[in-house]
Amino acid sequence: MTPVAAQVSITAIIPMLTAIGNRQWEQFKELEADFVSQYGIEVWQEVFNFRLKPALDKDSDRWLLIQWCDEGIISVKNVA
Repeated sequence: MTPVAAQVSITAIIPMLTAIGNRQWEQFKELEADFVSQYGIEVWQEVFNFRLKPALDKDSDRWLLIQWCDEGIISVKNVA
């Protein structure tokens, strides 16, 4: 992880986790856009992959995936 991504305050990540937990897609997208405009896309990718996504529970992770892929996926099946 780059030094900049490691230095991002948890206070920048918590509102995104809250939006995901509350299933507020539009709020999450706004917070994501604000983060990218402040830190850049590369830092967002690292923070998302190494700090935010690993913190998600299984249902929240699945919900987020469905939101991103909503227009291209007809259904999502539970596997396992």
